[in-house]
Amino acid sequence: MEEMRTRVRLLEHGVDNVHSSDFPGNYVGYDDAFDLHKFAENFRIDIVRLTDTELEFDMVGVDPAIANAFRRILLAEVPTMAIEKVFIFNNTSIIQDEVLAHRLGLIPIKADPRMFEYRQEGDETGTAEDTLEFQLKVKCSKNPNAPKDATDPDELYKNAKVTTEHIKWIPLGNQEELYGPKGIGPVDKDILIAKLRPGQEIDLKMHCVKGIGKDHAKFSPVATASYRLMPEIVLTKPIRGENAKLLQKCFSPGVIEIEDRNGVPEAVVAHPRRDTCSREVFSHDELKDCVKLNRIRNHFIFSVESTGALTPDVLVSEAINVLKSKCKTFLSDQETIRQGEET
Repeated sequence: MEEMRTRVRLLEHGVDNVHSSDFPGNYVGYDDAFDLHKFAENFRIDIVRLTDTELEFDMVGVDPAIANAFRRILLAEVPTMAIEKVFIFNNTSIIQDEVLAHRLGLIPIKADPRMFEYRQEGDETGTAEDTLEFQLKVKCSKNPNAPKDATDPDELYKNAKVTTEHIKWIPLGNQEELYGPKGIGPVDKDILIAKLRPGQEIDLKMHCVKGIGKDHAKFSPVATASYRLMPEIVLTKPIRGENAKLLQKCFSPGVIEIEDRNGVPEAVVAHPRRDTCSREVFSHDELKDCVKLNRIRNHFIFSVESTGALTPDVLVSEAINVLKSKCKTFLSDQETIRQGEET
C-alpha cells in the first residue's frame, strides 16, 4: 500500500499508480489531510547545479499540481523585456518587414524587468520608466581591400551579415546614468538577423517594453523550464556475471556500475537520477523479473534554462513571488465573499 501511495511504477507495457493519492480518505487507514507542520518538515529544495544560464534543483515533498504551477509561471508569468514596436524607415534586404520585425522581437534583451513599469495601453511613445529604445542602421558595400581570389561574402563585402552587434541602445531620460553606457543591449552579440549584399540596407528603430509570456512567447524569460520525477531502480535479486554487464548496457551511462564482490562482478545502482526511462531491461527475459523501475511521486527534478536577461535562480525566486501573490489574491477574494455573505 505504501508503494502504491508514493511510487509510480513503470511496467513492460504500461505505467501503474499514476493517479494522485494525497486526498483525504483515498486510502483506508491513512490520514492524508493537509497539515502545514507536516508539509514544512517534508518539503525541501536541493540545488544540484547552478550556472549563469542553467539551474537544476530537486523539489521534494509537493503535489504535482504545485510543481506544475511553478513550471507554468516560469514559462508564462515571470515578466521580461522584449522588442514590441519596430519602426522601419528603410528595408531593402530580402527579408520582408513583418518577418524582420518578428525576428527582432525574439532577440533576448539584457535588461532587468524589475526596474521597469508596464507601458500603458495605447501609449505609442513611452517613457524612460517603461521603454527601451534601440536603433539598427546598417548598409552593405563592397570591400575594396578584399583579395582578388576571395569568394567568402564576409571578405568581399562590408556588413554582409547583420547581427545583434549592430543594434545600438538609445538611452531615454536618465537611463544611461541608471544602467551605465553599456548596461542595456542584446544578451548575445552574434545572433544573425539578416544577410545583405552591396546596396541593400536596413534602417529602423525599436521600442522594447515589459511583458509576460502568456501575452507573447517573446516575453518568456526561459528557453526551457521542465521537470521529471526522480527515478528509483530496485534490484529484487543479485545480478552477477554476464547478466550484470548486460544490465549496465540497458541503462544510460553511469546509472548501473559493476562492483567486484569476492571476485564476481555484481551490478549495483549508482546514479538513478541519470536514468532516461528507456525500459530496455524489459526486453531481456533473464533480467525483466530482477528489476523494478519506479518514479518517486513527490520528488521533482527541475531544469531551468534562462535566456540570459536574468539568472535562473532569480527567475525561480520571481516565480515563487508570483505564486505567493496569486495566493494572497485568492485569500483576499475569499474574505471579501465571506464578508458579503455575512452582511
